[in-house]
Amino acid sequence: MGQITVEKNLSGIEGLCVITPAVHGDNRGYFMETYSQRDMAEAGLDIQFVQDNQSMSVKGVLRGLHFQKQYPQTKLVRVIRGAVYDVAVDLRKESPTYGKYHGELLTEENKRQFLIPRGFAHGFLVLSDVAEFCYKCDDFYHPNDEGGMAWNDPEIGIRWPRLEGEYNGSASAEGYTLDGVPLNLSEKDQKWLGLKDTFSF
Repeated sequence: MGQITVEKNLSGIEGLCVITPAVHGDNRGYFMETYSQRDMAEAGLDIQFVQDNQSMSVKGVLRGLHFQKQYPQTKLVRVIRGAVYDVAVDLRKESPTYGKYHGELLTEENKRQFLIPRGFAHGFLVLSDVAEFCYKCDDFYHPNDEGGMAWNDPEIGIRWPRLEGEYNGSASAEGYTLDGVPLNLSEKDQKWLGLKDTFSF
């Protein structure tokens, strides 16, 4: 694999990978290949991406946990400015790690990329003043196909770094802070239910 190194099956969860590109730098700056289909295929990751997305969020924003119901997507996510704690939760009902999560610190300095296969819920917390977040998807966006789960479901037990607050039985952001900044979630993300209430199987 010429320009990347790949860590596979993070936290024992099959399919989750971190990809670190080779960075070539000197006193002028740096260069790196942010994506190479050839290098990915050589690593056993034969994925056809069809869409690139980018978002900006401010400190204390938490987006998630989101998943697609009928049209699941593989995502390759990275941060080009700032820092986020990025989380994937295994929702594959036949998986031995169903309901387990892995969290990864993604920053503009470490340039790590988090590969999240189909069948996972995804979310992230912004740790820096501002974060710009980019991701590739292997299927197009389908309106009205998004599902979600509570970001703070105690059954999943995600340990969001630097976040302070007590679980009150819901996904509400009320009472939570990050370095003194109130946690900031969309109205929709504060209404999701936990794993058991979201999936009845």
